[in-house]
Amino acid sequence: MLLHVIARGKIARSPEAELVARYEKRIAWPVKFTELPETGGKVSDPASPHRTVLLDERGRDLTSREFAAILERWRDEGVREARFVLGAADGHSREERQDADLLLAFGKATWPHLLARAMLAEQLYRATTIVAGHPYHRD
Repeated sequence: MLLHVIARGKIARSPEAELVARYEKRIAWPVKFTELPETGGKVSDPASPHRTVLLDERGRDLTSREFAAILERWRDEGVREARFVLGAADGHSREERQDADLLLAFGKATWPHLLARAMLAEQLYRATTIVAGHPYHRD
């Protein structure tokens, strides 16, 4: 299953970009990072079947194991692409939230966009290691 991170805004050269790159290289599953401008821009149609996850402050606050279990279930169900969408500064529209398969939050705090992207990359790496039985994640 392709893990496709779609983010508004450019990460440029920064400590957060280095973290994202570090985890991107470590993820054993197929992974793709797409950057879009703050407004507009288009991303190709997803491989079907697919799932859409929006990072949103109204989302579920999952443990790493719960997140891994969702990805594992989707993979085992034959989902070809899981899209993880980080919105622009104003977040996602009501319609986008209603159409999403999962709203995901990293706690109740609001995180800077670049840091949220790095946190997502780490959680994707952690989830895939949990599914693989790799010792990276310790309870």
